[in-house]
Amino acid sequence: MYTSGQSHNNAASSHTIDLRSDTVTLPSPAMREAMARAELGDDVYGEDPTVNRLEAMAAELAGKEAALLVPSGTMGNLSAMLSHAPRGRRVICGDESHVYRYEAGGASALGGLIYHALPNTPDGRLPLDQLQEALQPAYDGHEADPGVLCLENTHNRCGGTVLPPTYLAAVQAMARAAGVPLHLDGARIFNAAVALNLPVDRLTQYVDTVQFCLSKGLAAPVGSLLAGPAPFIARARRIRKQLGGGMRQAGVIAAAGMIALTEMVPRLAEDHAHARLLAEGLATIPALQINLELVQSDIVRFKLVTEQMSVNAFLAGLRARGVLMSGLGGPYIRAVTHYGISADDVRQTLVAIRQTLATA
Repeated sequence: MYTSGQSHNNAASSHTIDLRSDTVTLPSPAMREAMARAELGDDVYGEDPTVNRLEAMAAELAGKEAALLVPSGTMGNLSAMLSHAPRGRRVICGDESHVYRYEAGGASALGGLIYHALPNTPDGRLPLDQLQEALQPAYDGHEADPGVLCLENTHNRCGGTVLPPTYLAAVQAMARAAGVPLHLDGARIFNAAVALNLPVDRLTQYVDTVQFCLSKGLAAPVGSLLAGPAPFIARARRIRKQLGGGMRQAGVIAAAGMIALTEMVPRLAEDHAHARLLAEGLATIPALQINLELVQSDIVRFKLVTEQMSVNAFLAGLRARGVLMSGLGGPYIRAVTHYGISADDVRQTLVAIRQTLATA
């Protein structure tokens, strides 16, 4: 079982408070034990029993027919896009989305797909009027037809904001009317479910396919899952192989993934509470600006508004005081709470922020 507030998130130093991402989590003791004891086989032959159990568990949780273990969320999203859309079609997504900004243009480079980026609203949505227009088929040979629509929930660059069922249902209706498959980058979909106090399949029911990560807030060391209809997953399995993602005795990571899904989901609420504690503390500091309404899960996005200090200097000052955060471009900064970050760590972070700003 996990230990609440366990300070284990940095292998190099137990005194460093690493808020750069929830990807820095280390596996729980239960995960390490499960990995050591995992029953193994060759997954490329479909013979790793632990992988098979994890994929069945993931499909059931997401309310889908089948699921596929992949090494990363990027590979999961890319496998989905390539499985959904033939070359020359458009990937409709947000201009702040992970698939557009942080996946190295894989859909274009490897799949011949065209990114059609719509402006994300501050809470991570795509405006429905613009989405309706983007979903329309090409009217002449000069235009590319839509191939797949991608949403993101929770939304990383918008500060961990949550797309609610009402919005997902509206997008689903539009996508179905247009005959365009709807894929969800649900890297942190369990954070969304916990924030809304809903089972995860209450959110994934509106999408054709979903990718979610085991290695972020759920604290597994490696792995993501892609879930959807069985014929789709069969295509994605072949694409995974083409991308070099065919793993052999992958049960050693699948075992940790099973612990992630059975033991680590409920504790995400603790991360959300710590993010709120941090955000409310930041809101009291004049040199910083934050919209508390957009702090909805484990990500805290805020703005440095003083002209006396650059973002780089601010981050360097925090690092010197044992706190790590990430820049988001321009004046924006991101902090992510996760397994291994305690309320005391958050309070210490706020002290370090005030000390850093006092040096400006």
